[in-house]
Amino acid sequence: MRTIIPRHHNPALYTGFEARRTLRRSVTRWASWGLEYQLSALRCMRMLGNPFTGRGENWLSAMLTMNERLGRDYHKPHFGIDDVTTPEGTVSVTEEMICDKPFASLLRFRRNSQRKDPKVLVVAPMSGHYSTLLRDTVQTLLKDHDVYITDWHNARDIPTDEGTFGFDHYVQYIVDFLNELGPKTHLLAVCQPTVPALVATAHMEEVDHPCRPASLTVMGGPIDVGAAPTEVNRYAEKHSLEWFEKNVIAEVPFPYHGAGRLVYPGFLQLSGFISMNPEKHLNSHVELFQNLVACEHEASEKTQKFYDEYLAVCDLPARFYLETVDRVFLRKDLANGTMYFKGKLIDASAIRRVPLLTIEGENDDISAPGQTIAAHRICSGLPSELRYNYLQPGVGHYGVFSGSRFRKQIAPRVTNFIRKFTQGEVSEPSASIEVPLFEDLNS
Repeated sequence: MRTIIPRHHNPALYTGFEARRTLRRSVTRWASWGLEYQLSALRCMRMLGNPFTGRGENWLSAMLTMNERLGRDYHKPHFGIDDVTTPEGTVSVTEEMICDKPFASLLRFRRNSQRKDPKVLVVAPMSGHYSTLLRDTVQTLLKDHDVYITDWHNARDIPTDEGTFGFDHYVQYIVDFLNELGPKTHLLAVCQPTVPALVATAHMEEVDHPCRPASLTVMGGPIDVGAAPTEVNRYAEKHSLEWFEKNVIAEVPFPYHGAGRLVYPGFLQLSGFISMNPEKHLNSHVELFQNLVACEHEASEKTQKFYDEYLAVCDLPARFYLETVDRVFLRKDLANGTMYFKGKLIDASAIRRVPLLTIEGENDDISAPGQTIAAHRICSGLPSELRYNYLQPGVGHYGVFSGSRFRKQIAPRVTNFIRKFTQGEVSEPSASIEVPLFEDLNS
């Protein structure tokens, strides 16, 4: 086991970015004033009867929108889930904080309903985006479940006197939140947290914790990155841990509340995301501009809504980021049986009573098929009747937890799996689909 206390960082990384962002805001502000002046002039000409100004107005209006978006600071989005349609009809939803800790809050989406549905704790990734990235996951599950989510805080806003936050702290937060929710809570983890969720489950099984998960669903996560390497994994393996510390760790500057804290900045993670498909993002913005000019409001609003979410990023605590790189991507501790939690070796074969469902996307280029299903090999003590797996054809990474195929194909399987292992009386689900039993561990 290795505890990482970051001691090196790139001193110019964050301050340089803030300086460029300030300059960008100034430039876009002046550009916007100029465009607004020209737009006002065109509108006056149209009012005076010039019939050729309409196209120019649309063009300038589109330029204004694109310019504003270029200079904007994308803050944490809202979940915005006001209601949900259940078998008993449409009911209102209220967002409620159950527990507030320095690095995360436990949120509940309380439905105005009398339904008796299983409790599900959704563990959101701490990987640069906010937990609102799982909005579609939450909204879909709300039809048939009492849903809670880990809402991770932006590290740049957490004062240094709150201490550090590493991989073990992440696992402990999952344990604490399960303890807060009590027995019979089902655990669902998406992408990065699939590893700490499995570690927390193994730990709680081994100590016979009364609030161990009633079931565990892991979706599109790096359980064993060596089983099906992707460009993300290969990038990590090309560099040493010391390289990451010296090149991508930065100190939060003033005036943020977390000034002085070492972080992996969200803007670096976003750059990495975009660099994986630069042409796709460029084409999306060209298309957005064309739709704005053509007044294709529905198409342009859809693109803007996606990028409002995609471009809103948060900083990660440096210790957590480096320990995740080290334990998950470089040393593959969980897959190799060398994962520790608080100084004690984790034995995944201790999981004998928690049903396991693994879900992968056929075209996932971040956690490729093979990485998540490896959990069945690692959890060798689990009886075959508690093992389930599903590979969703035709979806990439984000399609594993959002989009039409998730809603129509994946979510009903998750619901059936959870209800199969829910004790006590529950309401009828809104939809039913066969959940395939995973039988051949060598396939």
